[in-house]
Amino acid sequence: MNLSHIEHIGIAVNSIEEAKTYFEDVLGLKCYAVEEVADQKVKTAFFKIGETKIELLEATSEESPVAKFIAKKGQGIHHIAFATDDVDKSLKEAENKGVRLIDKEKRKGAEGLNIGFLHPKFTLGVLTEFCEKGK
Repeated sequence: MNLSHIEHIGIAVNSIEEAKTYFEDVLGLKCYAVEEVADQKVKTAFFKIGETKIELLEATSEESPVAKFIAKKGQGIHHIAFATDDVDKSLKEAENKGVRLIDKEKRKGAEGLNIGFLHPKFTLGVLTEFCEKGK
């Protein structure tokens, strides 16, 4: 598995606008992108610090996985994403090592990235995402 760095840390929030205040006014980070990922029923906002990004996730529907996460656990760290040069290959390698997949193959995520998730029951309770630049 060819992982190069932590691509981003996803944080589930009730309101991106409220959360942006903390990241911008307290931490001094700058939000560089806000977008909606309709098929995931989520709105995202991105901040960059070094080579790593912070992705805020706000549910746009009560059926959203993010809404369900917040209802169960409250706001907080939702997932960690690792950069890879090949999401499908990384997913297959993880599956071959006994990890259950949420995504059997890559799909499009925010910022046009190809993404795939591993099931947290097999990753020490941490929802894990692989990301690659869209091709």
